[in-house]
Amino acid sequence: METVVSGIRPTGNLHLGNYYGAVMNFIKMQEENHCFFFIADYHSLTTHPTPGDLHGNVKKMLVEYLAAGIDPEKAVIYIQSDLPEVAELYLLLNMNAYMGELQRVTSFKDKARSQPNNINAGLLTYPTLMAADVLIHRADKVPVGKDQEQHLEMMRNFAGRFNRLYNVTYFPEPLAYNFGLELMKIPGLDGSTKMSKSDNEGSAVFLADAPDVIRKKVMRAVTDTGPTQPGQPKSQPVENLFLLMNAVSEPSVYTHFVETYQNCTIRYGDMKKQLAEDIISVLAPVRDKISELSANDEYLHKVAKTGADMARESAAVTIREVREIIGFRPF
Repeated sequence: METVVSGIRPTGNLHLGNYYGAVMNFIKMQEENHCFFFIADYHSLTTHPTPGDLHGNVKKMLVEYLAAGIDPEKAVIYIQSDLPEVAELYLLLNMNAYMGELQRVTSFKDKARSQPNNINAGLLTYPTLMAADVLIHRADKVPVGKDQEQHLEMMRNFAGRFNRLYNVTYFPEPLAYNFGLELMKIPGLDGSTKMSKSDNEGSAVFLADAPDVIRKKVMRAVTDTGPTQPGQPKSQPVENLFLLMNAVSEPSVYTHFVETYQNCTIRYGDMKKQLAEDIISVLAPVRDKISELSANDEYLHKVAKTGADMARESAAVTIREVREIIGFRPF
């Protein structure tokens, strides 16, 4: 069984795209691997150094991932800041991370452009902290999106550099977790090809959205004037509605609306009404679980405490052995 580590930034509510993407992949991973899932509250400070409600955001992420299917009986889920060993490994890895390679990171350059008044050291050394999160558990695999591939390569570089500097084979050089099948992509309601909470909140359906909110969002979804001849290609906004329906609706429902589009009798209003009800139905058990967990602070404390204890058990071994390798010894 391989060890897999993945982080969750506490920066907002989970939406339907997260649910069919990261969450379902995490559920699959926890069945087949030894998984560590952590809520990356340290990471969030690189772009939000004075968060309005950091604790509330962390609680929200913990609740929503548990409600969506992460099982603390099968995986370790913990809060990053509950693991001080991460900060120590971050410091030690920074001693062998070079300014030039950190400044060349694409995400650093993008963030520096977007937040010119907050180009902080944490932003620069983000890849080192990300490496510490994974290497602290000596992980074999890490799930990464396209935008994180450079960070994964740097993580492998830091692991290999440590091994070469101290003439050991201690850290594995983690590989990308391969989910096997092409990942399901959930588009936005605004016509964009990816559902995102940062671009336009109206384009995203959140797991905790009430049914009336979902109906309003879906009914406002962008469409076009409709097909005028059989076989006419779909515009991107209309294609998005069909992709969403394919994800949440019964196959017969999806097929019905495909046929009505092809024979030019489709009524987008009817399609949206059906789509909204199907999304509500899919998310109902998750939404109920969110309400239940949000009111159960005792259980959330237990999950976070148990996760922190298990994560620290793993991390303490790594820090002790890394200190010995480097040469730190008690007198």
